[in-house]
Amino acid sequence: MSKPLLGCIADDFTGATDLASTLVQGGMRSVQMIGVPYKCSAPDADAIIIALKTRTVAPEVAIEESVAALKWLQAAGCEQFFFKYCSTFDSTAKGNIGPVADALAKELSQELVIACPASPANERTIYRGHLFVGDVLLSESGMRNHPLTPMTDSNLVRVLQSQTARSVGLIPLNTVSQGPDAVSAALRALQVEKKGYAIVDAVCERDLLNIGTALAQHRLVTGGSGAAMGLPANFISAGRLSANTSTAGDLPAIDGQSLVLSGSCSVATNAQVEYWKKSRPAFRLDVLALADGDVQIEEAQKWAGRFLPNEPVLIYGSATPDIVKQTQEKLGVERAGSLMERALAKIGRALVEYNGVRKLVVAGGETSGAVVKALEVKSLRIGDPIDPGVPWTIGTGMTDLALALKSGNFGSEDFFEKALAKAP
Repeated sequence: MSKPLLGCIADDFTGATDLASTLVQGGMRSVQMIGVPYKCSAPDADAIIIALKTRTVAPEVAIEESVAALKWLQAAGCEQFFFKYCSTFDSTAKGNIGPVADALAKELSQELVIACPASPANERTIYRGHLFVGDVLLSESGMRNHPLTPMTDSNLVRVLQSQTARSVGLIPLNTVSQGPDAVSAALRALQVEKKGYAIVDAVCERDLLNIGTALAQHRLVTGGSGAAMGLPANFISAGRLSANTSTAGDLPAIDGQSLVLSGSCSVATNAQVEYWKKSRPAFRLDVLALADGDVQIEEAQKWAGRFLPNEPVLIYGSATPDIVKQTQEKLGVERAGSLMERALAKIGRALVEYNGVRKLVVAGGETSGAVVKALEVKSLRIGDPIDPGVPWTIGTGMTDLALALKSGNFGSEDFFEKALAKAP
């Protein structure tokens, strides 16, 4: 059994899976742990990703949990560390990207840290420090109406500077495109200027590989999963990792029924729900009804039981921004979200226990976290991708399960169908 090389801390569950998928494609056998595994020994893997739920909690809580995860990864033998946040850089007004990165950098005594949420495969690109989603600025995308972390500023230098006392600089695209040596030189120049962070432009995978190559000696890297794309090659070049990348994502077969659960209200997930409903059975949960008790949860379980022996079903709470806003005005943002997460988690567990479900596709980071917790999943072995950033995984807990945990904004319109067709 080999020691892990790369230790990662992710601020939500689907982000952790996205990162793990990137590392698997680079040839690193990857395992995702659910929460800080205090009493668990390190798994046999090249990369370990600890998935937290710290994106929207109080900064002091996010810092405490993230530092605890770092210390566990250090004790496990990891040599380099990665702090993963969303490719849309979303956070609350108080953080938590800046506060957590500050704490990790202090623990690792790193003076300059990059911040690069770019994910070109998912149309997240950075130019002159501004984050684009597809062809529009972040502030003009659907993220401006996100119910928990609305993003109304596309200037990442400005956004990060508001969250940290460290000075934030920029490495522009014309430098990145020149290659790893140019990136390294720019990093040294920013250190001389006493910068604590460097937002790094990237518009394509080649840019991300250039950035990754330049970070071989950096103990801490922060960004979206794309920023980790070049890290496995550094270990291969150093003779620490096998160059054979074809088997890193191999998973065993899982037999059983299939279920899709969706709590995300993102534009992408809403389109995926509508696509599914054209030809497949779907049951919509209403948050206001859930506020009155568990009657609708029981109805959903009975409804699903009629279909599951013969075909997969979708149970969803996804809704348009207008409906989400109306619901939040009546129940409050936090209560509305927790009611839906609890309902989908409870339904998922019941259908696994009593209806033979063994393959689950879950849409939404918060929903995924609630579902894996309800299913008592302790770790995930990461497989090959379904769509960029979303792999199948094998979860070990109350029973072995195949799980595809999808960030709300990820995946093609036919993602649910595509995922089930590729299930292990």
